[in-house]
Amino acid sequence: MNVDFMNSLVIIPTYNEAANVEAVISMVLNTLDTLDVLIVDDNSPDGTGAIADAVALRQPRVHVLHRPGKLGLGTAYIAGFHYAVNRKYEYVFEMDADLSHDPAYIPDMLSAIEGADLVIGSRYLTGVNVINWPMHRLLLSYFANMYARIVTGIPVRDLTSGFKCFRRRVLEALDLDAVVSEGYAFQIEMTFRCRQQGFQVREIPIVFTDRMHGATKMDKRVVYEAVLLVWKLRVLALMNRL
Repeated sequence: MNVDFMNSLVIIPTYNEAANVEAVISMVLNTLDTLDVLIVDDNSPDGTGAIADAVALRQPRVHVLHRPGKLGLGTAYIAGFHYAVNRKYEYVFEMDADLSHDPAYIPDMLSAIEGADLVIGSRYLTGVNVINWPMHRLLLSYFANMYARIVTGIPVRDLTSGFKCFRRRVLEALDLDAVVSEGYAFQIEMTFRCRQQGFQVREIPIVFTDRMHGATKMDKRVVYEAVLLVWKLRVLALMNRL
C-alpha cells in the first residue's frame, strides 16, 4: 500500500451506541495498523462515551471528542473534519457506528482514492446491495437517491451513503462551517459541494447490513430536509453562492 495511506483517520459519530462502539473500533483497528479512529460522542445517556474513553486509554490510535449533547450527525462530522485537518491526516473516512459499514472495505477505498478526491461506498452501484432492511425503508432510500441524482445532476448512484473517504485537500477547500444539513441531506450536500469545487468523485460497491443492536436515528424530519435541500443546492449553485 502507498506510504501516503499511512496517515488516515476514521471518524465515527456516536449517540447511544454502547452495544456497538467497542466492536466497531476493534474492527477498524484490525483492518489496517495505519488507521486512527476518532469517536465523536454526543453525551450518550447509555455511556457510549465512557466506553470509548476506556478503549482510548488502552489504545493510542483511538481518540474521543465529547460534545455536550445531541447536536446532530452533520455537525459531528464537521467537528471530526476540523480535527482531522488540524492534525494533518491525509485521508479522512466517515462511517456509521452501528456495524452497517464493514471496515473490510477501507483498503479498497484507499486504493480507489489514488484516482479520486472522494470515494463513496455505494449500496446501489451494482444493483441493490442491502441486507436486512424492511422493504419500505429500502424503497425510500433507493428512490430518494434517484430523486437527488435527477435534481442535482450528480452522476452518483448512492448520494446518501455515509461511508466515505476524503482527501484532506478536499476538506481544506470546502467551507465546512457553511454545511448545516443533517442525515441524508448532509451526505448529499458534502458530495455536491465537492463536485462544485471540481473534485473527482468515485464510487465503489459495498454491501450494507442493517444494525443488529440499537435503534435507527432516521426520522421524517431527516427525509424532509433532504427533499428540500437538493433544490436549495441547485439554486445556490446556479447563483454561484456555494
